[in-house]
Amino acid sequence: MLLPKGGITWKSAKAQLPPTRAIWVFLTRTRVLLSIAVVGIILLLWRGIRTSASEMQSFYCWGPSKPPMDMTLNEQQAWNAHLQTPVIFNHHAPIEINESTVTHVNLNGIKSTRQAIDNEERVLILTPLKDAAPYLSKYFELVAELTYPHRLIDLAFLVGDSTDDTLAVLGMELDRIQKRPDNIPFNSVTVVEKNFGSHLSQSVEDRHSFEAQGPRRKAMGRARNYLLASSLKPDHSWVYWRDVDIVDSPKRILEDFIAHDRDILVPNIWFHRYEGEGDNKYDIEGRFDYNSWVESDKGLRLASKLDKNVVLAEGYKQYDTGRTYMARMGDWRNDPDEEIELDGIGGVNILVKADVHRSGINFPCYPFENQAETEGFAKMAKRAGYEVIGLPNYVVWHIDTEEKPGNA
Repeated sequence: MLLPKGGITWKSAKAQLPPTRAIWVFLTRTRVLLSIAVVGIILLLWRGIRTSASEMQSFYCWGPSKPPMDMTLNEQQAWNAHLQTPVIFNHHAPIEINESTVTHVNLNGIKSTRQAIDNEERVLILTPLKDAAPYLSKYFELVAELTYPHRLIDLAFLVGDSTDDTLAVLGMELDRIQKRPDNIPFNSVTVVEKNFGSHLSQSVEDRHSFEAQGPRRKAMGRARNYLLASSLKPDHSWVYWRDVDIVDSPKRILEDFIAHDRDILVPNIWFHRYEGEGDNKYDIEGRFDYNSWVESDKGLRLASKLDKNVVLAEGYKQYDTGRTYMARMGDWRNDPDEEIELDGIGGVNILVKADVHRSGINFPCYPFENQAETEGFAKMAKRAGYEVIGLPNYVVWHIDTEEKPGNA
């Protein structure tokens, strides 16, 4: 290309440029506009890709691209040394429920421990009643003397199939004791009425005849279960079953029993009977409750041959079980804390951890392993893995019902 004479000047350069109209026409052509658009899109995409790549650099993991189980010790050391995984703590706001029909029950804090008083553990005392009017005065005399704080004790009674004034006498006794101005009144009292159609006489001959045992024990099992279901509350730690016809028991019986920290605990049940005359009068210390026993091979063989609907009853010649009775063991003069394992128990006095009942261990009103009521309760508890313990030297004194001629 030849340069103009005198070199390149602005005038000569301008003369070489195409006219403005020609440039405009060129730029407005479809192909040119399309090319510009494509180039613009490519530039935007490239910019976005570079930006994303730079941002990803802030999230990284150190270590080889292999599972941790396949790393060498040196690779794991390098991995842990540079571990910078981001952690976000997202503390959620609590859910607040203001609906009055929704009730929250938290049983996680309800425990049964040796430190029951210090932990303010609640005790539920349960007593089934039938034709019990003559015994209620003595019952409340003894219960009022319990040294366990009465503000931590709830009482509950079931009155059923009575033909006397049990309910009226019970009401008067409760009104009297709950109105006292001292610390004797209990935290609460529940009275349950339920008839089961059981019209068996309360006479010794009828109650303790062999023929009556099956129906009687089944009916008593139902009564206990109804009372338990009606009165056990979420805040109860212990359940203390206490018969109405006890004539003497230690004032610290609850503290004594709780100190053993057993799932199910029963004392020995004896009765006073005085014989002789004048200076020769003596207490035979009769043994009462034959429902607390240790199972025997003979008893197991007998049960294996019986129909499953038969209820075994102890102390009757019709069924010789060969079992060892706690009533024939022990002496109240010896160590009261001595323990033995039992397979059956009586119902005069039972301390139960409330969670045992909550777990579904109750009093069968049907034959369970050929036992019913309290003996079936013990069998069921042992099947579920709970402890059933007796105290042969810790004696609670029952009324003398004269159905046994003295010491067993």
